[in-house]
Amino acid sequence: MWRVTINCSADSWSQYGDAFKAIAEKYHGTPISSKKMKDDQRRIMEYKLDDVSEAEEFVEECLSLEGFTAFFESL
Repeated sequence: MWRVTINCSADSWSQYGDAFKAIAEKYHGTPISSKKMKDDQRRIMEYKLDDVSEAEEFVEECLSLEGFTAFFESL
């Protein structure tokens, strides 16, 4: 099991939120959490994936979106 964590600013979310949702739908991940921070409106999202190669691909696609950061780790 792998946890993918994605962060983005409020501006990045407003520009690329739909693109991110399309990316997330391509992978067989289970959403663990989604937080919108009150102070600066940035977002933190976590997904659980079974396959390490899918986790790597998901991270790479998220990183292609301006203002998004992502990483994965073992659960």
